[in-house]
Amino acid sequence: MPNPKLNGEEITRCGKELYEKSIRSQVETAENIGKIISINVETGEYEIGDDLVVISRRLQAKQADAAIWAERIGFNAVYAVGGTLIRTV
Repeated sequence: MPNPKLNGEEITRCGKELYEKSIRSQVETAENIGKIISINVETGEYEIGDDLVVISRRLQAKQADAAIWAERIGFNAVYAVGGTLIRTV
């Protein structure tokens, strides 16, 4: 179910801000590079794993209308279609 409180741009802005300010330093470890992180931008809760759908559903199980933002840890995008993922760390 979409979150009516935040639009797509707000979810992206909040997700990036949360990741940079309070989550990145905790999760960008050698064992997590390349995994996907999904963040509930309202609560700051997050899940890390290899499957975007699985980890996002874990967050939705806690809050059905969660506003979720995702990123591939250590890279510039979650997926690359017709291009390449660029390493950021």
